Amino acid sequence: MNQPYDCLVIGAGMAGAVAARELAERGGKQVLVLERRSHVGGNAYDHFDQDGVLIHQYGPHIFHTNNRRVFDYLSRFTAWRNYQHQVVANIPAADGRQDLPVPFNLVSLRAAFPPEQAAALEKKLLETYGAERKVTILELRESSDPDLRALADFVYEHVFVRYTMKQWGQKPEEIDPATTARVPVFLSEDCRYFQDIHQGMPLEGYTPMFQRLLDHPNLTVETGVDASARLTLEDGCILLDGEAFEGLVLYTGAVDELFGCRYGRLPYRTLDFTFETYAQDFWQSHGTVNYTMDQDYTRITEFKYLTGQELPGVTTIMKEYARSYTGAAGEVPYYAVINPENNALYAQYQAEAARYPNLRLLGRLAEYKYYNMDAIAARALELCDELLK
Repeated sequence: MNQPYDCLVIGAGMAGAVAARELAERGGKQVLVLERRSHVGGNAYDHFDQDGVLIHQYGPHIFHTNNRRVFDYLSRFTAWRNYQHQVVANIPAADGRQDLPVPFNLVSLRAAFPPEQAAALEKKLLETYGAERKVTILELRESSDPDLRALADFVYEHVFVRYTMKQWGQKPEEIDPATTARVPVFLSEDCRYFQDIHQGMPLEGYTPMFQRLLDHPNLTVETGVDASARLTLEDGCILLDGEAFEGLVLYTGAVDELFGCRYGRLPYRTLDFTFETYAQDFWQSHGTVNYTMDQDYTRITEFKYLTGQELPGVTTIMKEYARSYTGAAGEVPYYAVINPENNALYAQYQAEAARYPNLRLLGRLAEYKYYNMDAIAARALELCDELLK
């Protein structure tokens, strides 16, 4: 072998970056990272737009975790800005529009209903379920109290169902009842979207964090490189630049593309974004506003809330539209469409990957499942624990 590398990592997002660092630092391996995009950081990549606003190019990313190991690990590469994410649903109201905190909670209840009705519902909820609990739609619908059942229907209609229809391209009758059943009503005045112990944003942004994460003498990172041009899989053997590569290959990209979509393309939902800049300090009331009842877009993000950037007189917002992924140039597969048929299709690709003893699949595209950032960092650390035993 002429290659100077022990390990090859495809993709420089959270999965690939953490694993590459671990293999290089803890394992002492010479690691080559190939990244198709012109930058590291995957979908968490952020940069300054032409007006100087720090934006998240591929949609908002808010870090939150209860995993102390992950928090401590990433804290080696960034300081944190304390940011507690709050989301509201903006819905039509009799006197215009109103914002309801999401998940629906006691503050939402008081905003949605007249004072006497809200007080009566709050009393029933707390007496029945207790404070600080997350009660699901299913639990409320199974209540013997018609007022609580009606509240469940209100939350379903105004917060959940239309938003889900836009996000997943489904009709109400197509939405999995098990998903609906898990929609919570939070019996609390805590308006944070997450209740994790550790929450925040990288103080200087995600991109500098990833750049530090990948800065190690045993690491070589090449961006703007499509691995398919350099990697060949033939009869259980992996070739890198035409030569057999017997080291570890850790793949974090779309697994169907790795095998030329030979069994068909795995279905995803993709997102389109439109960015708008305004000559004012802030444009909306919160960092994220969901449009659950109307509008073609699902939500609007205003980045200065998230980043804490002090930039008077200018702000950038991003409108988010969901649609089916086609695999066309420039599209990004965001959310795997999980159902038995698609899981069976993924299993065929998983079986193909198993034919290559030195190949490992890691990440939401390679494993065809959704991961939060902290969960995929934890998965990468655990995989490296196993590989480096």
